[in-house]
Amino acid sequence: MKKQRTIIFYKNYFNDFFVKLRNKVKAKIIWTFDLIEEIEKVPEIYLKHVENTAGLYEIRVQQGSDIFRIFCFFYKENLVVLANGFQKKTQKTPQKEIEMALKIKAEYETEQQRNDS
Repeated sequence: MKKQRTIIFYKNYFNDFFVKLRNKVKAKIIWTFDLIEEIEKVPEIYLKHVENTAGLYEIRVQQGSDIFRIFCFFYKENLVVLANGFQKKTQKTPQKEIEMALKIKAEYETEQQRNDS
């Protein structure tokens, strides 16, 4: 099957979160990444635009009663760049997590512009 998009890790932002997780959660996250890379139209249950943000998305993972979110953004059409991840404990996404993801996105885009010129 042809990949629809490619997921990449940027620096250690996501990995620092990932290594602390239980193996069952890691497996579910990897399964979700594979799904996002392979299917053309990803259901919102797995990948959803974050309201009132410039191009920020959240990858949504549920393992049992635990809910996890991984912020990401698209770069040059089909490249998905992972930002930060966290375990969701309340209904509302913490603003500090959104701000961190936006900071990572800006940092990545600045770095890419420097590399492109």
